[in-house]
Amino acid sequence: MRILLLSLLCLIPICAAPPQGGGGPKNLKLLKPEDLRAGIMHVYTVSLGVQCNFCHVQDRASDENPHKNIARHMIEITRDINSKFSDGKEHVTCFTCHRGAQEPLTVAPPAQ
Repeated sequence: MRILLLSLLCLIPICAAPPQGGGGPKNLKLLKPEDLRAGIMHVYTVSLGVQCNFCHVQDRASDENPHKNIARHMIEITRDINSKFSDGKEHVTCFTCHRGAQEPLTVAPPAQ
């Protein structure tokens, strides 16, 4: 019984360890793993009113869906705009233009 208990105690750290060989996010070109942990993808989906498959195919690392490269370009645009503010705050986000829609409005909605 002691041997079984000792064996289990030794196996717990092995089983809890992350998989070897870089099991983390792949193909990150603009974002960092900590951005993903902070929930940035949720912010993007809410800002555009879409689900993950709007930009991603089943293999999340794939660039097969053209919306993914469009999203990268938009991230670069917002970063560039925000870098021009001296206070270091994020003044422009996806929501600034998209307001929960896939395509941002280019004209104001009609008056009610």
